[in-house]
Amino acid sequence: MERIPPSSFSDDEFDEDEEHQTLVHQNGTKPRRPTSALEISHLPTRIGGTGVCTGRRCLLLLLLVVFLSFLVIVFVLLSRSGSIVHRDSLLDRMRESELRSLYLLRNQQSALLKIWNSTRAAAAEVASLPSSAPNSTSAGTDLPKGTAFDEFRSELFEQIKLNKQIQNALLSSHKTGNLSSSTSDDNVDIGISGTGVDVCKKVDRPASKKTIEWKPKKDRYLFAICLSGQMSNHLICLEKHMFFAALLDRVLVLPSPKFDYQYDQVLDINHINECFGRKVVITFEEFSEALKNKMKIDRFICYIASPPCYLDEEHIKRLKNLGLSLGKIEPAWPEDAKSKMQKKRVIGDLIPKFSSDDEVIAIGDVFYADVEEEWMTQPGGPLAHKCKTVIQPSRLIYITAQRFVQTFLGGNFIALHFRRHGFLKFCNLKEESCFFPIPQAAECILRIVEKANAPVIYLSTDAAESETHLLQSLVFLNDKPVPLIRRPDHDSAEKWDALLYRNKIGGDSQVEAMLDKTICALSTVFIGASGSTFTEDIIRLRRGWGSASRCDEYLCEGEKPNYIVENE
Repeated sequence: MERIPPSSFSDDEFDEDEEHQTLVHQNGTKPRRPTSALEISHLPTRIGGTGVCTGRRCLLLLLLVVFLSFLVIVFVLLSRSGSIVHRDSLLDRMRESELRSLYLLRNQQSALLKIWNSTRAAAAEVASLPSSAPNSTSAGTDLPKGTAFDEFRSELFEQIKLNKQIQNALLSSHKTGNLSSSTSDDNVDIGISGTGVDVCKKVDRPASKKTIEWKPKKDRYLFAICLSGQMSNHLICLEKHMFFAALLDRVLVLPSPKFDYQYDQVLDINHINECFGRKVVITFEEFSEALKNKMKIDRFICYIASPPCYLDEEHIKRLKNLGLSLGKIEPAWPEDAKSKMQKKRVIGDLIPKFSSDDEVIAIGDVFYADVEEEWMTQPGGPLAHKCKTVIQPSRLIYITAQRFVQTFLGGNFIALHFRRHGFLKFCNLKEESCFFPIPQAAECILRIVEKANAPVIYLSTDAAESETHLLQSLVFLNDKPVPLIRRPDHDSAEKWDALLYRNKIGGDSQVEAMLDKTICALSTVFIGASGSTFTEDIIRLRRGWGSASRCDEYLCEGEKPNYIVENE
């Protein structure tokens, strides 16, 4: 809310106080008076100096001076009151209006607090409802239990605070002497503090979800191939491969580090198998050992039709260099080659197309596969397992992230993925651009800071220092900067990242990227970059770990950039 400046009539208030000081001696102090030939304090010296003040004559002169002084004072008062009569009239009307506004706001405040107090019992009742109780609904969309009511309480809380701010702004023009805004009933703040209002509370996990069992046959394999984009894309591709492997009762074979990323450096592979209580994922080395010198992919059934399996000649050559012999490559839906958009698929579409008796099959890159989205976006994914989430950072990265949080951030912090590099052009090609000018981005960030009441922000970004410095200069709340904290360069004197360097993976770009994701996933509130798969992977982790907040959102969500460059 814009701060309302103090009344422009404050100088008049000072003049009025000065008049009172002229007429009334307070605490025995002498009032400040203008120097004048009629000043009584100088009279004895002046009269005495002439040698003409004697008896009755001196008394008459003294009375004359007193009378003339009285006339001067009366004249000054009358002239002054006449000169400010019009200003005082305007000032009185404005103050009367302000006081009337305050009266109405106090009435509104009382009504809001009455409603607020009535919600406490209702909130307790909602919290005690069993998980089987019907869910609240809003705009036809199913919401977790109590969500609509909590949002109502959150909005009511914000309105009470706004009411308080308006009162304080109006009272600021009435501060005179010892009068201060302390008369504005600060008990309102006391009345609503400590009431358990958590605007950014954690999102409840659903009571039930759709899942399928993954019970693979030991001698049937699905060879994972992920090619598009960077690591975040590949992790999404792997998760979809796991879904296909479960549907087809196959063990998933992770790609070789010579062909793809070294997944065992960033992911907890053992954790995946422990979640299912059986061997469902193996490394390329384990696959090579199992098939000895007969490594082959018997059949490519391509989900992506063009190019088939998303493979080009270079990648086919690299697969062969791994010692693999390749079978026939054929699309599952040849008609898709003519379509610019991937069609939505369901389980009923997949099983008939990809079922096979061949020992090893591959379906190519499935990052762009639009398949069972509702299942895929569930907390923990679409598969039945005993963990919170299956694909997660390695134990070394997870512990290092926790150490960083304890060292620099604490238990209450906002994480911001501020994607900039390459995003200016990428976002402006979309129907609604997602690249925001830094001043606008700062305003959006501050709105979340006010909701979350967090003291610091963890900044995960590829932005240049010129941009981050400007952003920091604009992120101020209550006249105090909200620190934007980035991971510092490695320093052997700091021990928070010692585990990574002791195990010789410190400084690896993919390890550091996963470390950034993990820190963001541990935050109280997360602000993501729309259109970024890095952000989407953080959101997946937060859903699975149960750290997702009702205040999580994309940067400036629901807004458009206030300035967009023309096309080239």
